[in-house]
Amino acid sequence: MMINQINVGVIGTGWCGGIRANACHDNPLVNKLFLAETNTKRLNELKNSLDIEGATENWKELINNDEIDTIIISATPETTHYPMALAALEAGKNVFLEKPISTTLEEAEELINVSIKNNLKFTIGYSQRFNAKYAYVKKSLQENIIGEPVTCLVSRHITRELGEKISGRTALSPAAMESTHDLDFLLWCLQPRKPVKVYSQTAGKLFSKKSNTPDHQWIIVTLDDGMTITVGGGWILPLGYPNYSHTWIEVIGTDGSLFIDDSHKDVHLNTVKDGIRYPMSSMPGEPVEHTHAGPMHEETMHFINAVATDKPVLVKPEEAKAVMELYIAADLSAERGEPITLPRNK
Repeated sequence: MMINQINVGVIGTGWCGGIRANACHDNPLVNKLFLAETNTKRLNELKNSLDIEGATENWKELINNDEIDTIIISATPETTHYPMALAALEAGKNVFLEKPISTTLEEAEELINVSIKNNLKFTIGYSQRFNAKYAYVKKSLQENIIGEPVTCLVSRHITRELGEKISGRTALSPAAMESTHDLDFLLWCLQPRKPVKVYSQTAGKLFSKKSNTPDHQWIIVTLDDGMTITVGGGWILPLGYPNYSHTWIEVIGTDGSLFIDDSHKDVHLNTVKDGIRYPMSSMPGEPVEHTHAGPMHEETMHFINAVATDKPVLVKPEEAKAVMELYIAADLSAERGEPITLPRNK
């Protein structure tokens, strides 16, 4: 097996991009690390903490740098994803792109086609596939431990602090920005089943006072073998541990059931100053001394290894496009108040 060191450029080094940059710094398969960040203070922080080959405030400099063969795009707002990813792929660079893959299906299709044409690695950041509890659901279904799946449910809630941050930078719905992870997770676990009908509703009493952003969204999907999946996502939990995420998963089969508690209450910190806190409770995870709690660091390592050893990426861009088709249909259902049949006529 051929193993080659690679040179990586990370565009956007905020919360998630910072995790990506640190993972690249820790991986011996990365030879040179380059960063692009518009926040000068943040850029200087990373320049002082990481061994960086080059840093810039202009992302196009990374695209035009012939030394760089791999680009990680963690920039916001999400409308920047398509032009950045397209430029990188057209320049012959492998691309890791945070979800969503784009804001339109036509853009997603173009990115996929360019990556195939140029024979490049292209993947989307669905980090929950790298959560061990979630991987156990897939393992259980593959090994037929609970028989044929009949119905699955994922309920996820995050704090309003994070909800305001996400909804404040984009017009995308909870389905597109939060539940997209859980839709991807269930479609991944239940392959090769495909969605044939979706019904969704939204409601809001908090964010709707200032914008058109709903407080939560529930999605019911019928798959082509008759089973159903239900995904709910909300972002108005009271303020607490920064970026806290509370998730509950149910998988019911013909011969058994599987329940996953991913509410992060196994580590319970209580102080006079801050009250009860749940460390290591965000979806991406966070560094803990010499290790890392959460799936995003491991996901980044997987992508680096896939590029350096020429192995397949776990999240195929075609799968991300299928998830996009599903949440677009869910949003249309919520708007119309009626089920939407899939696949839709374009």
